[in-house]
Amino acid sequence: MKMVIAIIRPEKFEAVEDALAEKGYLGMTVTEVKGRGEQKGIKLQYRGTSIEVDLLPKMKLEIIVDDGHVDEVIKTICENARTGKYGDGRIFVVPVEKSVRIRTGEITE
Repeated sequence: MKMVIAIIRPEKFEAVEDALAEKGYLGMTVTEVKGRGEQKGIKLQYRGTSIEVDLLPKMKLEIIVDDGHVDEVIKTICENARTGKYGDGRIFVVPVEKSVRIRTGEITE
């Protein structure tokens, strides 16, 4: 099993969620986060003053899938989250050693 962690733009979340659901990937954990990467923040004008916003709002999705489904999940996220501009996000894949369903005690390794 693998955990696919995707950091995406908030405005792209609904499209990504719908596309993953269409392909049968319903379970995920979603967290509102703030961060920056190559984008390095943005400058805004507020009442005639320039304000630099260093950390931008993002959505963090965590999805656990079997090893054979990782590439499909990544492709689906990329196709639906991409704008072609800095700040589109990043995807990480990490191994999951064990999963325990709390309700039943079922263990998946």
